[in-house]
Amino acid sequence: MPINQIVTPLDAAVLDSKEQYSFYFKIVDHVLKELLASLRKHYICTNQETVFLKQYCELLIYSIEAMRVKYMYDEEENMKIDLTESGFPNYLEFRYLYNDLLLRNEHIAKLPQVNELKTKFLDVLLKEKRHVAQEELHQAASIIYYTSVNQDQIFRRFIQGKILKMDDTTDGEYLVSWCFYDLTFNRPFVCFMYFDFFGKKLEDHVDDIYDALRNSGDRHMDLDGMAFAIDKKLPKIAPRKIRRIDLGPVHNVFAKDENLITHSILEAIGKKDIDLTSYAVSFKIDEVQSKGTLKDREFLTKEYMQIWGIKRPENYLFTTHRVMQLLYTKVPELMDKLSASPFEMAEVPTNSI
Repeated sequence: MPINQIVTPLDAAVLDSKEQYSFYFKIVDHVLKELLASLRKHYICTNQETVFLKQYCELLIYSIEAMRVKYMYDEEENMKIDLTESGFPNYLEFRYLYNDLLLRNEHIAKLPQVNELKTKFLDVLLKEKRHVAQEELHQAASIIYYTSVNQDQIFRRFIQGKILKMDDTTDGEYLVSWCFYDLTFNRPFVCFMYFDFFGKKLEDHVDDIYDALRNSGDRHMDLDGMAFAIDKKLPKIAPRKIRRIDLGPVHNVFAKDENLITHSILEAIGKKDIDLTSYAVSFKIDEVQSKGTLKDREFLTKEYMQIWGIKRPENYLFTTHRVMQLLYTKVPELMDKLSASPFEMAEVPTNSI
């Protein structure tokens, strides 16, 4: 196994109460939904890219909510938030979710029947007039978790999107998206590849395209290197443009990294200059585009390879007005390096916490 695919639960902050789980979920849920609304408003991504990005974010939100239900009343295990520049759960948490649901029936068999647990709750609350035991609350949450969570909607390390034929073929005749959760950064990346096809039936090559993306585009690397590796494996495909979105870090009270934006927010929260729910989201777009082809007879499967031109990365920041003011004061040099002025997003509603 490559060293960059080794994952441990170390360097992670632990959420240890149902209040923290709910608080964390509300922040991440709000941030991702506000981010998508802002992307549509400012046209940083195309409409189709935003649609795909929304689908991947919905899987992420769904999985984090499943974690909240899973751990809410569990006194033995806790959810871990990555401490590197992430703000998202440690990747192992997604693995645990998926593995749990593989053994769904075995776990359910060990839990009491729903009607039995309901009767016990009513007796305790109405007849005995005391609080339900923590263990029984955990059993109830586990029943909800194992019976309601859909395994197919759990965010995985690599998620393949479908191939879409484009109306506007300026960048390519087709568009395919995919998403991966990088194990080094512990945060999601969403990729888009625009390409042309030089064959009779694209359907006959779909599996080859998916295999190439899964094998060569499932981790963070130099984007031109990724593009070269994908292009090399697909003789009937001519990639024209590849865009990669780095979704994060999410700078908030749960992040403990050394990023200057995170540090500025945590310091201000500690001094009570800003609210506990304050946040910011970094958003980076890397892009490479074909500048022509190169003939190379060393490759037996593909004689012509793309020549890639690397576009300057685009760096954006999404945050609230108050945090925006704070960052212009604390880290003006970082704000000046952004590709555009920070985009304002709404604060987390206090009545939702």
